[in-house]
Amino acid sequence: MTTDTDVLRTVDGTPLKTALAIASRRARIRAFMLVLPLLIFILLTFAVPIGQMLSRSFTDDKFSSNMVELGKWFDDNANAAPDEAAYTALAADLVTASNERTAGSVGTRINYELPGTRSLFTSAARKADKLEAPFKEAIIALDKDWARADLWAAMRSASAAATTNFYQAALDRQIGADGNFEAAPENTQIYVKLFVRTFVISIVITLLCLMLGFPIAHLLAVLPMRYASLLMILVLLPFWTSLLVRTTSWMVILQSQGVINDVLVALRIVGEDGRLAMMYNQTGTIIAMTHILLPFMILPLYSVMKTIPPSYARAARSLGATSWTTFRRIYLPQTVSGIGAGGILCFILAVGYYITPALVGGADGTLISNQIAFHMQKSLNWSLAAALAAMLLAAVLILYWAYDRIIGIDNMKLG
Repeated sequence: MTTDTDVLRTVDGTPLKTALAIASRRARIRAFMLVLPLLIFILLTFAVPIGQMLSRSFTDDKFSSNMVELGKWFDDNANAAPDEAAYTALAADLVTASNERTAGSVGTRINYELPGTRSLFTSAARKADKLEAPFKEAIIALDKDWARADLWAAMRSASAAATTNFYQAALDRQIGADGNFEAAPENTQIYVKLFVRTFVISIVITLLCLMLGFPIAHLLAVLPMRYASLLMILVLLPFWTSLLVRTTSWMVILQSQGVINDVLVALRIVGEDGRLAMMYNQTGTIIAMTHILLPFMILPLYSVMKTIPPSYARAARSLGATSWTTFRRIYLPQTVSGIGAGGILCFILAVGYYITPALVGGADGTLISNQIAFHMQKSLNWSLAAALAAMLLAAVLILYWAYDRIIGIDNMKLG
């Protein structure tokens, strides 16, 4: 049995076990204080903006907070056709919107669902104080569109601040006359096609980066240091040049009267009237983005290839393996972690690019990120932009999860 006198103590008499626990706790606190500024920075610049984006994607109170009386009628009359009481509530809210100058915001919210209806609200609000009962006839007399079933269905849907409408719109669906969502007309379905195009082009760019970057990374790993250093400078050179400069340079090179077409015409490979169309289409997007993202494939591959001992390949050849067998059975499996890291980097960056596709892609080469930027900067439909961004984020996370299940994140190395 251990007595109190047998317990090891520090110089000041504190039991050694207690002193070690105190020292360990202080070390953890010091470590936490060191990373606290970085944690705060990540929260403020990453977690909070993403949280705001996700919340905005399913909330929009521009209509519900300004059309209070109409919202009460919708709550009390579920799925009922608009009657005189509904139009009376609408007239009261239009007067309030006119006085508080919120008719534009209210109309903008419904305009998200039914394009072209914003002017309906602003025009009616200007004349609302002159309306007299019966309000149903008076409001319809202002514009017959006030009797549209799909308009009332959109207002009913917008009367709740929380909504899935923007996700429905991001899936090319719209509110029908019965108030339920249905597929949008085929000539207006753009978002699903853009998502498919974005992922297809990103996969093509990633594969091209792999095909071009693999031999370059191999050369960096096997060349003597003086030559490898020079080649590394050439690989890193794009990082020292502005992205906008690189993109506009490709515009000069790829356009119909650009360098490539001029050379092809001079060599008589193509005729003057047969110049290649490499701008404002998917071809231009793929070429420019492959050039921009290529270093992100080369560097992870190089960091892995540099650690592969050359003796492995020599041993395989000494045992009778051909060069192809040595590459396929010995060398390639050891580069999988670099391929995975470079592939993930290139794919995720390609999915989110919008400057390069906007400049060289045209109508056929733009990606979903360009549509998100359009809704943020031009149409000001931030909720739809947030819904599109949230769906893009979810798709990337699903692919990341699939990569982890198939290959394993532990096998990915960035250096």
